[in-house]
Amino acid sequence: MKVKCFECGATVEADGADAVAAAFLSHARENHEWPYPDESIRNHARNYGEATERISDDIERRPIIGDVAVHPVTDDRIDDWLRFFDRDAFAGNPGWASCYCLEPHEPATPERPERSWREKRSLTVELLRNGTSHGYLAYVDMKPAGWVNASLRSGYRLYGDVERGGPDPQTIIGVSCFVVAPPFRRHGIAAALLDRVVADAAGRGASWIEAYPSKAPDGGDASQFRGPRSMYDARGFEPVDERERYVVVRRRADYFRAQ
Repeated sequence: MKVKCFECGATVEADGADAVAAAFLSHARENHEWPYPDESIRNHARNYGEATERISDDIERRPIIGDVAVHPVTDDRIDDWLRFFDRDAFAGNPGWASCYCLEPHEPATPERPERSWREKRSLTVELLRNGTSHGYLAYVDMKPAGWVNASLRSGYRLYGDVERGGPDPQTIIGVSCFVVAPPFRRHGIAAALLDRVVADAAGRGASWIEAYPSKAPDGGDASQFRGPRSMYDARGFEPVDERERYVVVRRRADYFRAQ
């Protein structure tokens, strides 16, 4: 099993998850001055190493795809959601494969910057089942190809301090992140997911929809995981707040009826 160091690029190799975690911790302490706890460094190594063995190797973009169908992730679609995140969502990117879209709801802390991927997987499933997390899967040929987290902002600890004194967070749908599997990228799947979020927003009881596009994406697909600013601009979102790394954009849930 192999783990690539996210700082120096060295490859650490050992037999099995526990062994590679121990070897990576030794590498970290001998070569870097990281403030991270030992447990988190070992978790990072296990997460990365195990991801290399479970994620898909299908990363070639398809020049043509079939029709896109978007559905909310209800209880009967959680197995599809799990298969998507377990194998396809981060194909070719094992360093991100432990995500499971938990970060907006429960951000990492300095004391615990990295949890195990199994723990994050379990916690997000619980959030989906109890309604704290709400999102949509995009399907192509009956296979999940993309995801958007579109929960109420009141369910996001990451955005708890956005525009204090603004609208009630329970009336705002926050579009926190997109994931599109590599073969289906640049085919409009994120736009189709966002359009469904917008179409459903008023029916979900929301007054507002907001998002958090990066101010300076690096040009890679991964850096656009909050959605490109241009996609929101085209749908009537307007800036309402600015942070160090992102802009908060918002529109009314009934925008077009209000025109």
